[in-house]
Amino acid sequence: MRLERRKESAAAKLSGRRVSGRCLCGAVELEIDFPAFWAWHDHSAASRRAHGAAYATYIGCWRKHARVAKGQRSIASFEDAKTSSTRSFCSRCGTPLLYRRKGSPHMVNIPRALFNTRTGREPRYHVAIEELQDWAYTGKPLVPLKGYPGIVWERPKSRKRPRNVDHFEFLDRRILSTHARIFR
Repeated sequence: MRLERRKESAAAKLSGRRVSGRCLCGAVELEIDFPAFWAWHDHSAASRRAHGAAYATYIGCWRKHARVAKGQRSIASFEDAKTSSTRSFCSRCGTPLLYRRKGSPHMVNIPRALFNTRTGREPRYHVAIEELQDWAYTGKPLVPLKGYPGIVWERPKSRKRPRNVDHFEFLDRRILSTHARIFR
């Protein structure tokens, strides 16, 4: 009786809505019950390499609330003994699909990018932030690149001259170094 009540209360918390995601070629479709349990950005080297990106954004679901709606046969898996995890991907287009960790057998992680609609959770957490790469975009202001519509860029930091150097002394040094190169 208690188990039935728990199941009913758990079902009541879900909206009854399902959201679906798919791989690039459309061979595999996944469904989750809305809302997802949580969402995060994973900066670990394993996720970075598996996705070929600066970091991977995942949603986490209870396994019982996620299912393969189409293309079960098109799913291939890779077991990583080092991290005790299994990563699944589409065997046709290579899209990462599922990420399971041995330490969390009741959870499945799905790349957020597979879904066109809301999943019920915003990625507010960062995992392995100490592995954030220095080349990854971190939200700095971007400006349009002149002559290239649709392209924005991060302006480099301006180089400031040292304050304790006299302006004329600075110019004299540049002129002397230029003369030295010319008369060698």
